[in-house]
Amino acid sequence: MAAPSTSVRDGKCAFFVDKKKRFCKMVVAKGHKFCGEHANVDTNVFEGGGSRRIVCPLDPKHTVSEDKLDKHLKKCNSRDKAKAAYFVENINAGPADQRQHSPQQVTLCEQSAAQLRHLLDKLDTASKGLPCEPEERILSHGIFQEEANNPKNGHLAHKHLKQQSSILGHLEALGLLQRGRCFVEFGAGRGKLSHWIHRALEGDGRERLQMLLVERSSTRFKVDGKHRDAGVDFARLKIDIQHLDLSQVPLLERRLPLVGVGKHLCGAATDLALRCLFQTRGEGAGGASHPGGVVGLALALCCHHRCEWRHYVGQRFFWDLGLGPAHFSAFCRMSSWATCGRRADAAQRREETDPTDPTDPTDPTDPADPAGLLSPAERERIGRRCKLLLDAGRLDFLRRRGFCARLTRYVGAQVTLENVLLTATPRSSSEFAMPSAGKGPACLDLKV
Repeated sequence: MAAPSTSVRDGKCAFFVDKKKRFCKMVVAKGHKFCGEHANVDTNVFEGGGSRRIVCPLDPKHTVSEDKLDKHLKKCNSRDKAKAAYFVENINAGPADQRQHSPQQVTLCEQSAAQLRHLLDKLDTASKGLPCEPEERILSHGIFQEEANNPKNGHLAHKHLKQQSSILGHLEALGLLQRGRCFVEFGAGRGKLSHWIHRALEGDGRERLQMLLVERSSTRFKVDGKHRDAGVDFARLKIDIQHLDLSQVPLLERRLPLVGVGKHLCGAATDLALRCLFQTRGEGAGGASHPGGVVGLALALCCHHRCEWRHYVGQRFFWDLGLGPAHFSAFCRMSSWATCGRRADAAQRREETDPTDPTDPTDPTDPADPAGLLSPAERERIGRRCKLLLDAGRLDFLRRRGFCARLTRYVGAQVTLENVLLTATPRSSSEFAMPSAGKGPACLDLKV
């Protein structure tokens, strides 16, 4: 337990936090040594008739003065709040049929050599007809020129700028980057992607522009304030995509055509976003003519190992290939091999961070490959193949709704290993006309 200190700290709390090996940094009231959270160690508070602090019954992570508990419960951030009209529990979660969609987790380290080989054979059979890799097409947009040359931006900022610039370049090439649209950014975070879309389209007020940002977490340093100008309707929703009914969002009452965007939608969030876009609006290929329908999307994919069978939009694609939840779980886990790095790189990082680590970098065994069947290069190739197969199910989902979808490497691997962009427009678009639909993966066009 942290031990209090009685030293005077220039208006800062005198409580020493053992876990962090430092004093608490909170400012204290005049005449006190401890902040509100650590006031219980200050016996003078109680001798003077002050109220002791107790753990909040709604959230044990913070405390409250006992005599102010009733007032606090009415405004505590952890209190139950009325749900907005657009909150519909599990509307985008996918079917909940327990017989077909019960979780079947496959632990690769428990698989024998024969079982692992059987899974790899299944992967090879299912992915026949798919190209080896999505085609690379790195684009850019002129709006980023000045920011790219800003010396204040570090290496990490430049990596994000390259990704955002290419995404806008793809939106422009698809004919989606224009006013008279509602851009829905899923997993918006600080909202930088929407910010650049707005920057690229500002100055032409003849048509409205709507920006809807969806993020389930509280986010610091948002750039939302830069969207406040005439001709732009802006809203941010703090909600999980799983529960979002777009048809009930007040901002969308104008029913402008929808464009879904997202930068690194992690795992199942991509599937939830696709369900959200097509669950209540824009079904079928009539997106361009149907008011408020989906006219396109550009989603940067990420973290396939975090996909979930219930949410996955490519279930029908898997069933048609003779695959089910168990295969899906195994392929999700193996998909992490694509980005986990070569063993030599891992050994070097281990040496840099912990020179005393006794692990032998030449050891051929691996927790996910106990039989040592695969080389690091083979594991990486299999991981990319798993990602491609999972994404092929998403392409099939979009194709069945009258859209032509593509997978493209939109930035180089040196920028990010998660460098695949999923784009889609209605098949009526002549520029992106698809071959006649067939059965199986062969009918899926992954090229730009």
